[in-house]
Amino acid sequence: MTTVIDSKEAWTKDDSGQDDSGHATDEDEEVEVDLNKEDEAEVKREIVWGNVVKFIILHSLALYGLTLLPSLSLASWIFLFVTYQFSGNGITAGAHRLWAHRSYKAKAPLRMLLLVANSMAGQNSVYTWSRDHRLHHKCSETMADPHNANRGFFFAHIGWLMVRKHPAVMKAGKTINMADLEQDPYLMFQHRHYIKCFLMAGFVLPTLIPMLWGEDPTTAYFMAVVRYVSVLHFTWLVNSAAHLFGMKPYDKNIGPSENRLVSLLALGEGWHNYHHTFPYDYSTSEWGFRINMTTRFIHAMKSLGWAYDLRTASPATVAARATRTGHPELTRAGLREAKKA
Repeated sequence: MTTVIDSKEAWTKDDSGQDDSGHATDEDEEVEVDLNKEDEAEVKREIVWGNVVKFIILHSLALYGLTLLPSLSLASWIFLFVTYQFSGNGITAGAHRLWAHRSYKAKAPLRMLLLVANSMAGQNSVYTWSRDHRLHHKCSETMADPHNANRGFFFAHIGWLMVRKHPAVMKAGKTINMADLEQDPYLMFQHRHYIKCFLMAGFVLPTLIPMLWGEDPTTAYFMAVVRYVSVLHFTWLVNSAAHLFGMKPYDKNIGPSENRLVSLLALGEGWHNYHHTFPYDYSTSEWGFRINMTTRFIHAMKSLGWAYDLRTASPATVAARATRTGHPELTRAGLREAKKA
């Protein structure tokens, strides 16, 4: 079942009655975040050198891993591609669309599968990732945004993980309602035992499995590193490139943009102007399967009966909002009309 959201005030409200470009979930309490002058000011950045060193080591290992790619067997190439898709969906279909935004519902087998995939992706627990993402939507491109794109491409991409959080981020973070995720015992198990889950799913199993068809264990390990770093960067591009480059058909007043390259690399997450305008839409786009492997995955899970109650914005909702705040000629309907003319 797909829930189509439409209403008389569709251009300003989602189905829960909230502003459709500012909220990650439909049950968050409305809390005013008072960013005083001290919070808004550019505070002195405190570098977390431990994280810097970890990133240097990680990227050095990944660069070496790239030199081993020509030696891979066909089976290992296939495994690398499959684990890239699998772990990526742990972020896109799991932490993002399912848990952060609750844009669809999933039965236990799919939730467990996505928890394993999310652990393989290694971008913090679902709980932590979802909290930061809900905060990102609530305070997008302010000092309370964990990866505020107004602080530059590097900061939004990776720099925010190398410095202490801005005081405004810590203050606003306390207003995010996480009660729904705290009631999920499997999700909280992953949160409590995240490092063990990450190491097992992210490196131990991806090193052992290729050995079944004769892959050298050292090579298999470095391929796990290459996959891990690749998924990290392609996900980070949503925070950086998709907030700085692209078109804005639905809301020209916000930073998030439609970026096809990011959508290609990040399994469909680059349709970012649409996503920030209609955050409750399971597809994060009005273009269906086009450059959106995550939407294809969710539909595959729906065909198995594992995903249901997919939420989406109706064409009337999209058209009304684009007319009010965006460039309707750049929407799917607008481009279709232009071809007819």
